[in-house]
Amino acid sequence: MLINEIKPNPNNPRIIKDVKFKQLVKSIQDFPQMLELRPIVIDENNMVLGGNMRLKACIEAGLKDVPVKQAKDLTEEQKKEFIVKDNVGYGEWDWDDLANNWDAQELTDWGLDITNFDSNINLDEFFGEAEPESIDGKKKLILEYTEEEYNLVKDELLKHGKTPEAAVFNLLGL
Repeated sequence: MLINEIKPNPNNPRIIKDVKFKQLVKSIQDFPQMLELRPIVIDENNMVLGGNMRLKACIEAGLKDVPVKQAKDLTEEQKKEFIVKDNVGYGEWDWDDLANNWDAQELTDWGLDITNFDSNINLDEFFGEAEPESIDGKKKLILEYTEEEYNLVKDELLKHGKTPEAAVFNLLGL
C-alpha cells in the first residue's frame, strides 16, 4: 500500500525515542523483508492498529510503499484491545541462551538492550551518589521492588545460588 494512504493512529499508547527510533529505521533499511513477514495492521479506514512506530520509521527510511494487513469487522472495543495486546510483551528473554548462542554485538545492533556487567564495575557510579548503609564494616546495597518484582528477582537469583547474595556473586563471576 502507498505509505501516504496509511493513517497513523493518534491514540497510539506506545512511543519510541531517539536511539531506539534510529535503530528501528536502520533495521528497516538493513532488512526490509521483515516488513513482509510482519506487516503494518490497519483497519477498514487505513488507520494503523499495529505498527505505528514501524510506519513512522518507514517514512523516515524513505519508503513509498509498505506491506499491510487489513483487519476487518472489528468493533471499536476490539480495535482498542488489539492496539494494546499487539504491544504487550508476554515472553521473557532466555539470557543464558542469548549469552551462549548469540553474538552480543549483533543483538545490540538489532535493538536488544543488553546490560553489560563488567567485573570492574564501580557500584557508586552505577547506582548513583547515595552512600550505602554500613553495618559492622560491611556495606549494604538496598534495591526497592514491588512484592511481585521482588519474588521474580529472588526466584531468578536462587537459580544461580543458594542465597540471593551467592547468586549475585556467581553471576558477577566473583
